[in-house]
Amino acid sequence: MMKSPLEILQQYFGYNNFRLEQANAVENVISKKDTFVLMPTGGGKSLCYQVPALVLEGTAIVISPLIALMKDQVDALRVNGIPAAYINSSMSAYEQNETLNQLKNRKLKLLYVAPEKLSADNGAFLKFLNDIHISLFAVDEAHCVSHWGHDFRPDYLFLNGIKNQFPKIPIIALTASADEITRKDIIKQLNLNEPLVLVSSFDRANIKYFVQPKQSVLQNIIQYLNEHPNDSGIVYCLSRKGTEEMSNKLKENGISSAFYHAGILSVDRAKVQEDFLKDKIRVIVATIAFGMGIDKSNVRFVMHADLPKNIESYYQETGRAGRDGLPSEAILFYSNADVTKLRRFAMIEGNEEQSELMLRKLQQMSDFAEMQKCRRQYLMEYFGEKHDGNCNSCDYCLSNFENWDATVDAQKLLSAVFRLKERYGKNLIIDFLRGSKSVKITDFMRSLPTYGIGNNQDKNYWQNLLRQLLINGFLSESNEEFSVLKLNEESKLILFKNKKVIFQKVKEQAKAVTVAEIETDYSTPNINANEDLFAELRILRREIAESENVPPYVIFSDATLLELSTYLPNSKEQLNEISGFGAFKIEKYGEIFLPTIIEFCQNNNLSSKISEKKPKKKTPSKSTKKYEAGTFTITFQMFKDGNSVEEIAKTRNLSINTIQNHLVNFVAVGTIKPNELMDVNKIEPIIELAKTQSIPSLKSIKDELGDDFSYFEIHIAIAYHQSQQ
Repeated sequence: MMKSPLEILQQYFGYNNFRLEQANAVENVISKKDTFVLMPTGGGKSLCYQVPALVLEGTAIVISPLIALMKDQVDALRVNGIPAAYINSSMSAYEQNETLNQLKNRKLKLLYVAPEKLSADNGAFLKFLNDIHISLFAVDEAHCVSHWGHDFRPDYLFLNGIKNQFPKIPIIALTASADEITRKDIIKQLNLNEPLVLVSSFDRANIKYFVQPKQSVLQNIIQYLNEHPNDSGIVYCLSRKGTEEMSNKLKENGISSAFYHAGILSVDRAKVQEDFLKDKIRVIVATIAFGMGIDKSNVRFVMHADLPKNIESYYQETGRAGRDGLPSEAILFYSNADVTKLRRFAMIEGNEEQSELMLRKLQQMSDFAEMQKCRRQYLMEYFGEKHDGNCNSCDYCLSNFENWDATVDAQKLLSAVFRLKERYGKNLIIDFLRGSKSVKITDFMRSLPTYGIGNNQDKNYWQNLLRQLLINGFLSESNEEFSVLKLNEESKLILFKNKKVIFQKVKEQAKAVTVAEIETDYSTPNINANEDLFAELRILRREIAESENVPPYVIFSDATLLELSTYLPNSKEQLNEISGFGAFKIEKYGEIFLPTIIEFCQNNNLSSKISEKKPKKKTPSKSTKKYEAGTFTITFQMFKDGNSVEEIAKTRNLSINTIQNHLVNFVAVGTIKPNELMDVNKIEPIIELAKTQSIPSLKSIKDELGDDFSYFEIHIAIAYHQSQQ
């Protein structure tokens, strides 16, 4: 008898519930329908195809771009007792043939392959698959198929032939970061047939976001690492030389480190990556060549010593922290000099459209670092999700500010732009204001009354003020490699109508801290783990991992070890209550871990606290018991039964925003009509504004239309409009 998805989840993965959207994806794939999943890094994308692969007959073919990711995933599946394998260029011909024989003999439930394997030899491998019983195709890192994505890979384009060759086999495309243009392009390029589009919340609740001035970066990083001696993480640098210099400096300061970039031999890259995954190296200093698909769950921090090129890259890279759900930190060191440097890289000769897109994305990344608002709110609104700010989990929300009347100095700066005929960029305007003797300042400029009127403030002050004027729309900047400053309507109100300019300045700057130092709205529930036992269990886990030649977190995550150290189970039955212990792992590892826990309890006069742990499986409330489907479907059914958004949210113990996002998805696929949710007379003005933007922004449309239009209504209208395209 075929097992249900929930039984598979419990037996092999040790969890009793699917997360939001996972259940809908699994349900849809099992129904042999195409699916598109946009889910944040660490959100559990893999289960969306791994569980269906175990439910359905046949073998799932998983297309994955990185060798490390394949090995990582296959190791984890095998440790869970699931027959899986991979084929890639690191294997000998003999090894590949052995794997293909396993595939032909129906010995595998999942096979991971690189996209180039499908495109090689005029698609010989795809022809070979004609004789294989295939359950589904999963395309991981699906943004690689799109020219609009931030990591386009030509080999992915060959995947558009899969649907034609295997029209009855479901395809699930998965990515962690794709804006609306990229999402639509992925669906088009893969020829997905009326896919169910599932977009999870972009809120990585367990990650704290910090932006710090790019000053004394090395000293700051060393200090942080010394304050967090047991934490592992990634430091990103823009250049290969930068990674090598940073890593060497860390090693000189007694910190276990290695560098990683595309310029070192592939065998050396593989060794560095393996050592990091197996906790033999504590810190990787890398270019963006490192990390896509890295599934190391206990990365506690991600630092950017240089500015990423766009929000998508930043979000994906910071998302490599805290994949086990435990509190983690993302720290960005920011300097406007990085923006200037990256502008040159963004210009693509002969491709004005692509250059404009990349420059706009770079500006949005710069705004994130400079804007005086909640970092989490900015990220979520960038991806089209509403957030009310005040996350109490980023440097802005944790800092103390005071108001600052910048009107007079703003007038000075805008007057300089006006006097110089709006022909110059930031640096010259600031030099002009401060009375610079540079040869770039002409005699004519020196004769102007505005010359030197800002010499009472230093360069950093004017740079900061100028950035705040730009970010808040009080000044404009041309979108080109060598940009110039332009006045706009807001500038003129300040200059000629005496409009007030009030900014905030930091009174007390928050800094990245240890988890224990700060209580946030986004911390995991208090777990009073026995630290000594936790340390013993980590050693035991490492020994098991070394004997099985897999990374330690593949055996169990830190989150599972923390639960063991907190609730002190003393029997296999009690291990059932620990997240990450499925039936297979209880049989395989239970008798290895239990003696260590029992001995620790005896030596310290402790007893099991398993009764204090909330059960892994929640009992549904009476009002929701009749709804047994995935979370999206439950919302849909309750809505069709006449429940309001507020009633559904209250009954299901979910936020109103989550329920609204569910309903917007049903509008996007045509299951719910916009007139069921909003006044249809509001749709046209929203769509007209959206058409003026290449990437519709909920916030900018809301700012333009005012309080008569809600974010929910704007989201509905855009989803409806895009569904009609």
